[in-house]
Amino acid sequence: MSEKGKLALYWGASCGGCEIAVLGIDDKILQVADAFDIVFWPVAVDAKVRSIEKMEDKSIDLCLFNGAIRTSEQEYMARLLRQKSKVLVAFGSCAHEGCIPGLANMTDKEAIFQTAYHDTPSTHNPDDVRPQTETEVAEGTLTLPYFYETVKTLDQTIDVDYYLPGCPPEPERIWDALTAILTNQLPPPGTVIGETTTVCDVCPREREEKKIKEFKRTWEIIPDPDKCLLDQGIICCGIATRAGCGALCPTVGSPCIGCYGPNEGVEDFGARMMSALASVIDSDDPAEIDRIIQEGIPDPMGSFYRFSMAHGELRRVAPISGNGKPGEPA
Repeated sequence: MSEKGKLALYWGASCGGCEIAVLGIDDKILQVADAFDIVFWPVAVDAKVRSIEKMEDKSIDLCLFNGAIRTSEQEYMARLLRQKSKVLVAFGSCAHEGCIPGLANMTDKEAIFQTAYHDTPSTHNPDDVRPQTETEVAEGTLTLPYFYETVKTLDQTIDVDYYLPGCPPEPERIWDALTAILTNQLPPPGTVIGETTTVCDVCPREREEKKIKEFKRTWEIIPDPDKCLLDQGIICCGIATRAGCGALCPTVGSPCIGCYGPNEGVEDFGARMMSALASVIDSDDPAEIDRIIQEGIPDPMGSFYRFSMAHGELRRVAPISGNGKPGEPA
C-alpha cells in the first residue's frame, strides 16, 4: 500500500492556464510526485469520475480546484470533490473571484446564446439550433450540462479551505502552498495563502504625491522607466491588488491589472480602485472630473472588475428572461 497522500486537480470554468502553472514549479514537481499519488487530474491523468465517486469521503488529502462555476457539471464536480477532500483550495483567480468568465455576469444567458449561436458573422444557423440539456437520438438520450444564468465563484457553491490567488498563481506561491500542506503548517481555514500587502508596496518604481489631470491608455505613452505608472496617468491597479507576483508587470512598464485580487481587508476590489483613483484626480470641477474619467477610462467595468465581477458586491446585472421580466440567477 502506498503511504503517499492523495492529490486531485480539477478544471472548471477557466482558460486552463492554472493547469499549466502547476508545472511552473519545475523540478519541484518531482517532490510533489514523491509526496502524492495523483488520483484525479483530467487534463493529464486518465482517471474517471466514477472512481472518485467510489472513494471514501475525505480520502483525498488535497484538491486544487481551478475555475469558476458556470454549468451544472462543474457544480457537481465541486460538490463531489469537496465531499471527498480533506483540504480544498480555490486555485487561481477564476475559482477565487470569477475572473474573466465572471464578466459574463454583465449580461444574461439568452444574450450569450444569441451571440454565440446566431449573431456572430461566421455563424450560419437559420433554424436557430441551440444546445439542449437532453436530445433524443436513435441510440438513446444525449445529455449536456445545464448552462447557468450566473457565473459563481467556488466559495459561492461549496466551502473552501484556502485560496491561492493569481491569473495564474505564480510558481513561487504555488510551492509555498504545497510546502505548507506537506509540512502541516497550514494557516487558519479561510486564509488567502500568500502576502497581505499590495503590489505597490513591492514595486521598485518611484512614487510621488499623485495629482492627475488625465488618464492615459497604455498605447498613448512611453512611460518613464523609473517613475510610478499611476503618477504618469496610466491606470495601474497595484494600489489595490494583493502582492504575490513580485510586481512583474509594472517592473517592465506594463500596468498591474489586478489579477491577484484585493489585498487584505478589502471587500470589493472595484470599489477600492475607484475610490483610490477618485482621490488623485486633480480637479474640483465636476464637469472636468467627468471629462477626465470618460476620456481616460472608457471601459470602467473591464478596468475595475476584470477579475472580480462574480465576487464583488455587484456580482451581476439583473438577468432578463424571455418574457422581459427580471429573472432569478440560477
